[in-house]
Amino acid sequence: MRVRITQVKSIIGSQKNQKETIKALGLNKIGKSVEKDTNDVINGMIKTVSHLVEVSEIK
Repeated sequence: MRVRITQVKSIIGSQKNQKETIKALGLNKIGKSVEKDTNDVINGMIKTVSHLVEVSEIK
């Protein structure tokens, strides 16, 4: 399954690990989206920054 991950909030004031996770996902600006295949690693990254991103399933 593929998901679209969109950054909806700024990383200013976030913890270091959250900033690094956003960058590892390939995001850097509010409104930017990336498409990823889901697996345990990606799901863990999404959980870490769930308050900063919006996730939608791609059919």
